[in-house]
Amino acid sequence: MASIVVIEDDAGTLMLVRSVLSKEGHEVATASDGAEGLALIQAVKPDLVVSDVHMPGLNGFEMLALLRSQAEFTALPVILLTSLQERAHMRIGMTTGADDYITKPFRPGELREAVLAQLRRREKQAEMQKLATEAAVRVAVEERTHNLSRLYEQRLAKALSERWPAPGQAADDEHLSDATVLFVDIPVFPELAQALTPDELTGLVKRFYGSAGDTVYLFGARSMQFVGEGLLAIFADTSDTESVSHSLRAARAALGLASAAHAMTQHLQTLGSGRRALPAFTVAMALHHGPVTLARLKDPLHDAVGQLLPMGETTVTAMQLQRQAQALGWPIAASLSTVRHIAGAVRTGRRGLVRLPGRPAPFDAVELVALTR
Repeated sequence: MASIVVIEDDAGTLMLVRSVLSKEGHEVATASDGAEGLALIQAVKPDLVVSDVHMPGLNGFEMLALLRSQAEFTALPVILLTSLQERAHMRIGMTTGADDYITKPFRPGELREAVLAQLRRREKQAEMQKLATEAAVRVAVEERTHNLSRLYEQRLAKALSERWPAPGQAADDEHLSDATVLFVDIPVFPELAQALTPDELTGLVKRFYGSAGDTVYLFGARSMQFVGEGLLAIFADTSDTESVSHSLRAARAALGLASAAHAMTQHLQTLGSGRRALPAFTVAMALHHGPVTLARLKDPLHDAVGQLLPMGETTVTAMQLQRQAQALGWPIAASLSTVRHIAGAVRTGRRGLVRLPGRPAPFDAVELVALTR
């Protein structure tokens, strides 16, 4: 069983958490405030931390920020206990580096499930690797049915590149000197479109991207929008996300989406009852960092301000790299420079040189497998 540190200033809650986890066979060490808990974590080096948010002295958010600033604890799973109901406070916890949160009052079963989910993360990652291998076998067939989608993405990437704004072009454009771009696509979408009814397909896509939108938002995305059946998200440092780099938050979001895709495969099995087997629900993602401009689009007919559109070479490269991730059978591909930004916090798999349109030299890409620990 696991070694768990519990930090809680309320004696009753502390007794409940310790009792529930001890009955599950876990080795539990406790602290009554953030400072004591941080010292205990450094001494015990546990497998998991369960911490209250509101505590005297060093609160849960501050303790978590100090914990994440230490390289050896960057990927240590942390579950926050909070009585705060506002979404903004939950987002602070997630962008500071929390892996999950439980709202007080909670049932013992909720705590057991949250702890079990974090401890089973490696098992889920292994399952995703298996799904990725199976997806590679279908690449040749999927490529033919995906021609229209590829053509659309290539035209969009070309348009984004050509519209890179000059300095001072628009006062309301936002120029990010360094940001991480995450692009997510569903490779099996054409197969699903043929196998499911329109209502079933709509419900499936809404269910996945509803979860995806929450995941991307909680990890502090600066901007996100849909491109066909894909999702484009931009992560950048802001005042409430400085304790965790934008590249690491983007990587956490990508791994969360990979787990969500696995859950969608189980949902597909229920839809496939009584008919031929449906394909596994897979996603292909890519991460790349660099300068990004969020251009404010306007309606020239009505002079209305529209959405922010990510533009520039960094965005184009991420979209092109996602196509290569799909061809290689990697659920998540990242540029080597992005992986170096978060070295020590993530575990990588295969590495390869890939050809991207418009680049004379091969591009160094790495498969992102999991967070460390």
